[in-house]
Amino acid sequence: MPCLLSVVVPVYNEQQALPRFLERMRAALAPVTQDYEIIFAADPCTDGTVDLIRQEHASDPRIKLLLFSRRFGQPAATLGGLAHASGEAVVVIDCDLQDPPQLIEEMVRLWREGYKVVVPQRRSRRGETIFKRMIAYAGYWVINRMSTVPIPRNTGDFRLMDRRVVEEIVKLKESHGFLRGLTSVVGFTTILLPFDREARAAGEGKYNRLTGSLRIGINGIIAFSDALLSLMVVVGVAMATLALLAVPLVAYLKAKGLYMFAQGLATTCILMLFLGGVQLMSMGVLGAYIGRIYDEAKRRPKFIVEESLGLSQSMPRLDRTGTERPRGPQAAVAEDGRDS
Repeated sequence: MPCLLSVVVPVYNEQQALPRFLERMRAALAPVTQDYEIIFAADPCTDGTVDLIRQEHASDPRIKLLLFSRRFGQPAATLGGLAHASGEAVVVIDCDLQDPPQLIEEMVRLWREGYKVVVPQRRSRRGETIFKRMIAYAGYWVINRMSTVPIPRNTGDFRLMDRRVVEEIVKLKESHGFLRGLTSVVGFTTILLPFDREARAAGEGKYNRLTGSLRIGINGIIAFSDALLSLMVVVGVAMATLALLAVPLVAYLKAKGLYMFAQGLATTCILMLFLGGVQLMSMGVLGAYIGRIYDEAKRRPKFIVEESLGLSQSMPRLDRTGTERPRGPQAAVAEDGRDS
């Protein structure tokens, strides 16, 4: 059944934080609406997270579950939740409470004023190390320098999107779900909402550790920019120019009797190092793009649902290739999956 507000929560091993998250989420939604659903999009967990969600669903059908057949990662979990959300507006939020649920009331108010996308922007990042903040700052700087679409700094996946925006994002067929970039790709009127980010409520992050953040950042650069290909050409031209400039320098040193190396040794070493470095960098960049083409050509499902609770199977869905169809599973849904 459609509702006013859907809340999509990608989750993995968050048993400690989940009870407090639900308590604060219910309190935050109370003044907004009672016509809501909370969809937990869960990779298979090794703790009691999934059992806890099942228990909550039994007492409150508005708490819903998507359990994937294996660990697909946070971007795919988020896209899975968006594909199953039925709300007129959809909020994406993590359950670690670094992004405060009480901000949803203001986000909904701005949506009702006509904004299609409301993106909270962090003024401060409590509980994060200086190193992680530096990585985040550098990542956003690089992405915005290279990307063909603007991606606001100091933002995450925490955002509210209108139903129309969600439908357009679900239609996209990209395998790597960099939500911040996909939201910018589809466009629509967007407003930034400054806030102060809190520390984690409990435990440690399971999704966004350093390697995960770097992987998401690299996906963001490659998926929304071909600047690295242009950079490869620029570096190649610069190295070739440097090699040409070295020729008169070596000739001058020989004429002045200042050349102190074995015949041809310096030139050979410099050429080998520079050209070898350029070739390795070029191969790495080409490999990244070829790998992306390879991933897209395989047309593997973005996610596979093993179990769903409280989610209607009659909603418009996607097939295995990501093509929209009137009925059937939202993406590749396991044939033996359960639904209740």
